Amino acid sequence: MAAGERRQDDELVRLAVFDFDGTSISGQSGSLFSRYLFARGYLSISQALRLGWWGARYVLHLPQRQEEAREVIFDALDERSPEEISALMRSFHDEVLLPRYRPAAMAEVRKCKDEGCVTLLVSATFLDIAREAADHLGVDGLVATDMQVDAQGRYTGQVAGPVIAGPEKTRAVERWADEHVGPGRWVIAYAYGDHHSDEDLLSASQKPYAVSPGKTLKHAAKRRDWEVLDWK
Repeated sequence: MAAGERRQDDELVRLAVFDFDGTSISGQSGSLFSRYLFARGYLSISQALRLGWWGARYVLHLPQRQEEAREVIFDALDERSPEEISALMRSFHDEVLLPRYRPAAMAEVRKCKDEGCVTLLVSATFLDIAREAADHLGVDGLVATDMQVDAQGRYTGQVAGPVIAGPEKTRAVERWADEHVGPGRWVIAYAYGDHHSDEDLLSASQKPYAVSPGKTLKHAAKRRDWEVLDWK
């Protein structure tokens, strides 16, 4: 890729990039967070139904606006301060996500670090959740979906920039690496993903891994001779 044009591969900083939902953990943090909020009375029935319909379209590969689910959740948390929302996300991570980390993912992060790779978590999940995840996994950096704040520091309910999903994951990794390593000084050595929307990121790596993939990504991995890992 363009990042390696001016240097030999052995001079480049090697990145190992890990998807979060369905790869590093079992399950989808977004739907789990929605259930967590609904069980605690933060989400109304109508909001929960909107999220359920959004999730159904996602599973069926039907058109949907990535920002919609995030906006519904932050509409439900509209009266909460950023500090309260951060605390809520940390509690969700510790109560719900901690038991869902895959031991094989944790071991693979350690293996990549031992090889000298810079490890990076990339996720469509909320930034506060991703920060907890990055700390638990022990990765060197992260990119995740952030939300806008107004002049008073309160959330507006709108996504700040693009949702880190699909091809945007690749672009987000490129921006992070250019900023933290330097343009032309890095290469994606390894990439790990489970969903068909991760195909662009996997394609950008020297060694792509389809982790316990869904049917669509499994077919793509077979067609492109990518290694399939079973981390379930």
